[in-house]
Amino acid sequence: MDCKYFFFVDHFSQKTTAAECCFFQIAALALPLQLNGLYIFLLCILGRYRLRSKVEIENVAEEFSCWQRFGGNLSDKSSIEEPEASAVGWGGNVDPAGMSASQGNNLGWQWFKDPRLECLGFRGIFPSNTAPPLVEADKETDETNYFLWRLEKGIAEGSTEIPKGEAIPLEYNLAGLNAISFDKGCYVGQESVARTHHRGVIRKRVLPLKFLNDNGKEVEQKVALGSDVVDTTSNKRAGTVTTALGCRGLGLLRLEEAFKGSGVLSIKEQSDVKVEAIRPEWWPAEWFQEHQQHSAVA
Repeated sequence: MDCKYFFFVDHFSQKTTAAECCFFQIAALALPLQLNGLYIFLLCILGRYRLRSKVEIENVAEEFSCWQRFGGNLSDKSSIEEPEASAVGWGGNVDPAGMSASQGNNLGWQWFKDPRLECLGFRGIFPSNTAPPLVEADKETDETNYFLWRLEKGIAEGSTEIPKGEAIPLEYNLAGLNAISFDKGCYVGQESVARTHHRGVIRKRVLPLKFLNDNGKEVEQKVALGSDVVDTTSNKRAGTVTTALGCRGLGLLRLEEAFKGSGVLSIKEQSDVKVEAIRPEWWPAEWFQEHQQHSAVA
């Protein structure tokens, strides 16, 4: 079974209402690496829509962990081209118990390609008391490194970066991360999301940011979450820093201000901290062309 990426939409505001999730198997639902206490809220939502279905829902966060396998050339290999990535059990050997699990009889012990982007590598759910397959002792790294990897790619994750009840799916690039289907329905907000996607203009998007000083050198730990980004030429607000770690971050910015070219972005009331907005390589070409066409008409 493939790994799926999805999110919940509030039926009133038509904005995201819970942390986005990755679905692995019928018996396994993996949340982002940082749960931030949302599992209780999520369990309530799942229980609400379970109705009379014979489905048992329980929190097994203490028993299992969500792992991410990223970096290097992993994104250049699919699970078919790299047999080890689909190996069930430990190492390259086949574990009968693990094989049974991968077929849905238990929780999955298998790596799956991250459904959002190839550059994110693989994700899987494994028992918390042991290392997953294909992870060598000297290769395990701190979660902060994966955090930075995501920020450089411009990918928001979790309720802190995709605020519950506030985030508009298209502004957070969820259409480009395989979280929205425009071919099937019906779901809450389908008409407005599809109409904006096909005919409208998305003026704001989440972008990767780099924080620099006046000399163009990276500065760390100087930008707080929620800081306003302004155009120093016009003193016009361009957006907000939604995530910050060291000299990297994410920001929900107006594309017109972010890629104007002539202006210089900085942190409000911190003119010595410049902001460089970066266009992610994975962005579809039409996203940037749409912005350019809209700017030309304006």
